[in-house]
Amino acid sequence: MAANGTHKRPINVAGCSGGVYDRKRAIHDMAKNEPQVDVITGDWMSECNMTLRGSDKRDKLNKKQLSAVGAAYEPYFLEELDPAIPWLAKNKTKICVNAGASDVQGLAEAVKKLIIKHGVDLKVGYVDGDDVTDAMLELYNKGENFPNLPAGKNIQDWGFDPICAQCYLGGTGIAACFEGGADIVVCGRVADASPIVGAAMWWHGWKREDVQELAGALMVGHIIECSTYATGGYYSGFKDLGVNDTDMGYPIAALDHLGEAVITMEKGKHGLVNVATVASQLLYEIQGPYYYNSDVTAYLEDVKLEQVGENAVKVSGVKGMPAPSTTKVGITAKGGYQAEFHFYLTGLDIEEKAKMIERQTLAALGDHAKKFTCLKFQIAGSVPVDPQSQDEATVDLRIFAQTQDPDLLSAGAMIDSDRGSFARFCIENLLQGYPGSTMAPDMRQAIGRPFFEYWVSLMPQSFVKETAHLPDGTVIDIPTPTQMKTYDFNQPTYNTRNPVDLSQFGPTTRAPLGYVVMGRSGDKSSNANLGLFVRNADEYDWFRTMLSVEKLRELLGKDDKGKNIDRSEMPNILAVHFLLRDHLDRGFNATSGYDSLGKNLCEYIRSKYVDIPNKFLERGRI
Repeated sequence: MAANGTHKRPINVAGCSGGVYDRKRAIHDMAKNEPQVDVITGDWMSECNMTLRGSDKRDKLNKKQLSAVGAAYEPYFLEELDPAIPWLAKNKTKICVNAGASDVQGLAEAVKKLIIKHGVDLKVGYVDGDDVTDAMLELYNKGENFPNLPAGKNIQDWGFDPICAQCYLGGTGIAACFEGGADIVVCGRVADASPIVGAAMWWHGWKREDVQELAGALMVGHIIECSTYATGGYYSGFKDLGVNDTDMGYPIAALDHLGEAVITMEKGKHGLVNVATVASQLLYEIQGPYYYNSDVTAYLEDVKLEQVGENAVKVSGVKGMPAPSTTKVGITAKGGYQAEFHFYLTGLDIEEKAKMIERQTLAALGDHAKKFTCLKFQIAGSVPVDPQSQDEATVDLRIFAQTQDPDLLSAGAMIDSDRGSFARFCIENLLQGYPGSTMAPDMRQAIGRPFFEYWVSLMPQSFVKETAHLPDGTVIDIPTPTQMKTYDFNQPTYNTRNPVDLSQFGPTTRAPLGYVVMGRSGDKSSNANLGLFVRNADEYDWFRTMLSVEKLRELLGKDDKGKNIDRSEMPNILAVHFLLRDHLDRGFNATSGYDSLGKNLCEYIRSKYVDIPNKFLERGRI
């Protein structure tokens, strides 16, 4: 706050990358065309590249050959940053990203070389300390259980040897870099929303004790961290966009001194910002009412979204609480090798044809089948009644295999019949196969590739040694928060507290839930989250009463694995949220499922039939 009692204007923060392969134009265009943006942020980290880059770093330290991707940071960020550098300098726009992965210092040096190439004066800082491998291994060797978040199992029951570990950092180190004069701040595994939190801390002068403001910034950061997920991407109401969906604008948050914000978007682009698009992203990849960060905890049940203009939504109502005493840690192990083989099945008797493939393949494998840690036969799709084309009448059968034995999935074994291989065992049944027996012609997927196992747990923040490296070479130690709270391992879960009589809503028709319900889903390791909401306030009592945990299990059908499902509500945004624990078969890195990121769970549930009041259906389907 200034000496005259006034506050600084809101900081304008843009979210320009939601993943490694987001569109290349984002940083350049935002730096060039939106000079009112103060800080551009980007999220480059995921469980996929955390494991890969972390393993690369350990291999490098052990003087082994790096993987094919090369550096242990994300080089794609440099491709996006390069053309933006002159505009960052001209418009005095700052930038913060977590693309440093497992070599943040290396990325910082690479950025400095780009700045020299362009001949501008920009200063670089970086945040380090997310690599907690040594601390984790020390605790692990002393018998620390490291229970995993999805199922609570102890790491000693994992069956794999940890090789590296990365924890999730907050925004305090980022703020220190900006305060130290940095124009560009690169980080390793800070939490997805931490660049936005750090930028707001610097701008407004917040400290970790300002939990209310930080909590608001955290959730605003969560909304814009996945770029166009907040402006029409992955949106249940995508048909509202018409054909204007080829160049969606990136989100911008005007984040004020209270931690409240108005979300808008890049002007002159496709997409939209409304309560539904923002609610969708708010519900994405959360775990329940509590949203944790190393700096603060946000409580979400009372969050409020308000349309305040065209493509403008205000976010408020987030409650701030002390930071947790722990931080999330991702532990990587080498899982083995995996491959897959595909057959195309057409027309009638799909189930019987699939069973024939399974019988013949298992018979061909013989004792080799015991060498697979995972071997699944999966059908994707179904044949409609009276199909109108052969493509419509064709489904994909995938044989998915994982093993510790690389020879069983090697290319050489495909040629050497004496050795035997997964692919050869699948192929040799072709001429005695099902009617129309046809395999996918591209055999590259049938050759084994390494995969990683990933264990998500918690570790005390006291073991984290975060540092901020300022442009002048000064290194600042970032201490753990002075105010912390130990939260329950599990989030609160409940069916609706005051159910209503569903008959009061009048006659119903069985129809897909998604005719009146929107939502979003995602993954956190092997957990899947599912957030669903209705569009109109008078629909919420029906919705929250109808959609219990038991009802969700019914809708899941064969996909209900009988594991714990947590449920909570956010009445201000007409939402019900579920956390399906351990639903995704070990998460993205090792999963045998098609929905490796949990993103299609929502669309599956929206397609299921329920009894919907006619008066809601008469408003028109989504």
